[in-house]
Amino acid sequence: MDRLVARWPPARWLPPTLVVAAATGDALTPIAYTWVPLIAAACVLAGVTMSFRATAWLGVLALVFTVLLDWRAGALHSGTGWSREFSVVASVLIGLDVHGMLGRRDRGLAAARSVVGALQHAVLPSPPHRLGPLGVAARYEAADAEAQVGGDAYAIQDTPFGVRVLMGDVRGKGMAAVASTSTLIGAFREAAHYVPSLEELAMRLEQSLERDRAQHPRVDEDEEFTTALFAEIDPGGRTLRVLNRGHPAPYLIRGGRTAELSATTPDLPLGMGGLTSHHAAPDAYPLSEGDVLLFVTDGVTEARSPEGAFYDPARLSVPGDAPAPAEVLDALADAVRRWTGGQRVDDMATLAVSLDRR
Repeated sequence: MDRLVARWPPARWLPPTLVVAAATGDALTPIAYTWVPLIAAACVLAGVTMSFRATAWLGVLALVFTVLLDWRAGALHSGTGWSREFSVVASVLIGLDVHGMLGRRDRGLAAARSVVGALQHAVLPSPPHRLGPLGVAARYEAADAEAQVGGDAYAIQDTPFGVRVLMGDVRGKGMAAVASTSTLIGAFREAAHYVPSLEELAMRLEQSLERDRAQHPRVDEDEEFTTALFAEIDPGGRTLRVLNRGHPAPYLIRGGRTAELSATTPDLPLGMGGLTSHHAAPDAYPLSEGDVLLFVTDGVTEARSPEGAFYDPARLSVPGDAPAPAEVLDALADAVRRWTGGQRVDDMATLAVSLDRR
């Protein structure tokens, strides 16, 4: 109800316009023709586009018009007149009932969105704005207000080995995806402090997901997997190491230009590691003052234009030599919104990290 009026504000004036137009048309046409059914239809429509009080007052106006039209036609006390007046009264009651049902639905959706938002925040709490020499910003955007919570995951942790980042995407939606996401992030937060290499960290998380899968099997468990990206910035902020397990690549923003950091050797997602005995080694990249690292999920890279073309984050242009992480995420969200025309079909999780050694 609110969405219809928000998208097309004149909708709230459609029912009274129909009532007035129908009453005028009935008065200007021969008595043998009646426009009362259109008045009744407008009363039902009012329940969708107008408030409860406005719907009731419109019903009173519609009934007054109907009585006057029946009086003009000499049918006020006839069976025809009573039937037309009854149809208007019934339509008003239906419109009020429709308004009540839509109101209950909207309240239910609002409560559900509140619960989903709290659940999403519990699984993906906002990271600190600063970790050592790094500025940090993160954002999660659902594709639709009524969409189920998805499996996008991110975490950033300051460890003895440097600042470590996890960006992942658990296949699926709903509570099963939330459970796997919680397991993934919990395992990362624990293991990131003690595991010296990214390869072993990825293995630890894969084992945690497999244990969770064995203890809580799903109907489609044979198709479960998690794409994941592991990144590590050394304590001096001079080197970035990236291990990619089937996830969209990170991006380096330097001097206003964005470059994709593609994996030298592609690797399989978590949950599919048993299909091969050889796993890729991390790639290393030098970092400079003012660099910004951008991590995304496939909600960004698979965002489509109206023509069906995928969005490429490498086309992102951010003004300034050292933009703040939040500015980068704002620019990315605006770029994706323009690219898709405001229509997205997948959730979008993004994380930006800026290097400032001062």
